Amino acid sequence: MGLFSIFKKTDTTPAPAPSDDDEAARLAANSETERQQQQARQREIARATAMKIDAIESAMTFDIFNEPEPAWGSQRAARPAKPKTAAGPDTQALDDLPTTILLRDDDLPQQAVAAETAPVVEEIAILYANGQGAVAEQLLTASVAEAGGDRTVWWMLFDLYQVSGQRERFDNLSIDYASTFETSPPPWNAPAEPAAASSGWAGLTPTEAFAGVLDPRIDAQLERLRQAAAASPVLRLEFSRVTAVEPAGCALLLDTLRKLQAQQRELILVGADALAALIRDGIAVGRRDDTEAPWLLLLELLQLLNREKEFEETAMDYCVTFEVSPPSFTAPHKVATATARKVSASPDRFMLPPLLEGQLGPLLGQIQHYADQYQTLVFDCSRLARIDYACANQLHASLAQLDKKIEFRDVNHLVTALLRLLGFADIARIYPHNY
Repeated sequence: MGLFSIFKKTDTTPAPAPSDDDEAARLAANSETERQQQQARQREIARATAMKIDAIESAMTFDIFNEPEPAWGSQRAARPAKPKTAAGPDTQALDDLPTTILLRDDDLPQQAVAAETAPVVEEIAILYANGQGAVAEQLLTASVAEAGGDRTVWWMLFDLYQVSGQRERFDNLSIDYASTFETSPPPWNAPAEPAAASSGWAGLTPTEAFAGVLDPRIDAQLERLRQAAAASPVLRLEFSRVTAVEPAGCALLLDTLRKLQAQQRELILVGADALAALIRDGIAVGRRDDTEAPWLLLLELLQLLNREKEFEETAMDYCVTFEVSPPSFTAPHKVATATARKVSASPDRFMLPPLLEGQLGPLLGQIQHYADQYQTLVFDCSRLARIDYACANQLHASLAQLDKKIEFRDVNHLVTALLRLLGFADIARIYPHNY
């Protein structure tokens, strides 16, 4: 009961009429609330649209891209002969050409800077190269709203968020991207945290590509990996061409993966998600096979892929099936992943370190040694997060003196913009990673 009701008094003083300022504030508040509600509805619609588009594109991708892109310089297996028609007598000849010959320069996965955004893209590239990531982010955020149909600044901002580990902002940008372009946004691929021994490592990357059936015959490949691990802190394993698994092969691969992790080796996995799906298709809850190896390898792959929720669900299924305590999840610290659609790294690709800053120093000697051995120089930039302006100029001057075919593969879009600005396109081909 209120104070006035106790003493039987009422306040008869009329409320003051709202002033113009109060009314304006009330209208502004209502307008802001309506704007926020409308924006929330738009985001929900965009999220639903993105989910539908993902489902459609996943089905299309399975049909179109279910065969991984060939490694650099490799030949694609000839297809079965097709009957010639009057309209296309030379079709079979084109089908039998390797992909690297069939595609012209304009067809390869390059993304040129659009003329209307070139000045701001170049300014952002220089700021980012010189370590001013916060200022670059502000300019990119402002430029996204004015980019129109050009996606360059969007891709640069996606890359900046991934390099700096800003997952929440990346997800918010993904919703806006799906709403603006009515297509799926890029996936989140957090950069691997390199081991202390590999933070500045550069050089040829030991690679093993597994194909066919994962059975005891892979032991020779695994032995090569174990030997390479003694000299190289970074190893690359490709599973995109594996078609079946056997328990004995799973046990061998599981043992090697655990040993490499114990040795603090940084791993780059290609097609690990496809291998996990393949193993999952061959097991069932409650069905005990001859060994637990496929289950344990699946759990190991989910852990390396940092899929904690899937790991926990699979661990419970494993617990029910074998009546044992489920293993616990440990987040990976030295693992990077690549999709099967990316060009596979062959042993002749030279991997650049995550950061090039100041002076190239000994790296120039390594590059020269690499150039002495190969006519085509392919630089793997999948780990390269940033190169500063001085280093980029020094690298350009060094490469310009070589009479070689030069390529930069899997470059993030921030670095791509800087390389184009400094004239790298005149001496090399630049292939940004696909979004």
